[in-house]
Amino acid sequence: IVGKSYSCTDCGRSFYAKGHLLNHQKNHGGEKRFTCTECGKIFTRKSNLRKHQRIHTGDNLFTCTECGKRFTEKRNLLIHQRIHTGEKPFTCTECGKSFNLWSTLRNHHKIHTGEKPFTCPECGKKFSVKNSLRKHQRTHARKKLFTCTECGKTFTKKSTFHMHQSTHTGEKPFTCTECGKSFAKNGNLRIHQMTH
Repeated sequence: IVGKSYSCTDCGRSFYAKGHLLNHQKNHGGEKRFTCTECGKIFTRKSNLRKHQRIHTGDNLFTCTECGKRFTEKRNLLIHQRIHTGEKPFTCTECGKSFNLWSTLRNHHKIHTGEKPFTCPECGKKFSVKNSLRKHQRTHARKKLFTCTECGKTFTKKSTFHMHQSTHTGEKPFTCTECGKSFAKNGNLRIHQMTH
């Protein structure tokens, strides 16, 4: 049926054939069965494993004459070569900006439509591009790096965390060379030193 599409419930990607959707869904379903004995990478299809193994064997690879980078598929080599040629065949009809990849143009177009299909499960913030969401999610992970076991307070910087811990231990590592008075924070020492 023309125009009918099948959408992946995991990522929202659409396919015109149900078979293509089912193949795609294997990527989400954990049906990864084919393991590369050389590097341990896992694949859902044997054909993809065979294609990947060419990287290790060097058989039937397509090599970039500019930089020597090798590819298992010719189309990937052609896409890569746009880096060297500067070719940007995909142009935005809204603003005229050009891109070397169709997927980059598609992501760019969301700026004009305001579409933001990717939501952070942590804080609810929405993003137009999945990469932006991933980058944002790392900020949540970093924010939780240093947690005080005494009071549960969290810190993004190790130095601030250690400074805070001294409030529990009573440690005062910053000592005035003039009078010998000690402080928990370097800033407090500096303020004190102005009194001399």
